[in-house]
Amino acid sequence: MKKKLTVIMLAIAVIGAFALSACGGEEATTLKVVTEATFKPFEFVEDGSDEIQGFDVDMMNAIAEDQGLSIEFVNIEFDALIPALDSNQGDIICAGMNKLSGDRAEQADFGDTYFESDLMLLVKADSDITGIDGVTPDMKLASQIGTTGGEYVQDLAKEGKIADGVVLNQWTDCYLQLQNGDVQGVIVDLPVGNAYLAENGDVAKYVGEKFGDHEEFAFAVKKGNTELLDKLNTGLANLKESGKYDELLQKWFS
Repeated sequence: MKKKLTVIMLAIAVIGAFALSACGGEEATTLKVVTEATFKPFEFVEDGSDEIQGFDVDMMNAIAEDQGLSIEFVNIEFDALIPALDSNQGDIICAGMNKLSGDRAEQADFGDTYFESDLMLLVKADSDITGIDGVTPDMKLASQIGTTGGEYVQDLAKEGKIADGVVLNQWTDCYLQLQNGDVQGVIVDLPVGNAYLAENGDVAKYVGEKFGDHEEFAFAVKKGNTELLDKLNTGLANLKESGKYDELLQKWFS
């Protein structure tokens, strides 16, 4: 009798599990979205908080909702983003990453462009530098490691146009070096530099014109993961069609 009761209970449990799955009650797999959260207004954390926020976060959350995906953001260093896909430590990169830079397109599969940008030069508020063409061989410029700006400052150093191209792990480190006078300028993406100036216009300024190769920001997945990439692209297209994308632009870049 006890054995028969056990079999009946097991059958009920199995049927219940199938019913739960069919009704969508089974918990979906949570996809890890890796980012580097010092790239305000795309992704950042406020002092004293661990919550990642920004345009990329809102956009990806809206795409996930549109496509029925469960996601969570994970904050890691920028040059570890693509390796995180390769090692299955992350499923999606969404970090203001320029898909046109270097050999990135050979290392990961990028989605449709969701934002376009160029580079700018930030200097101290009292600096005499007038633009990127005004830098001299005795100067140091900083940018973030693994970024288009990081490549640019290193190229300037190789060409002898500056003394050193300093590449650091986080944008906040670059800004701090500028404030301390350790470098004479920071090369950063236009919207990110403008966000910094909005809060620090008393210590820094934007000089000259935008420069560098035109950039296209896109999310990325591991090579070959076309099913996930198609969902993300479809979600992005739906956001643009519905007007939600423009709402987010207005929220973060107005």
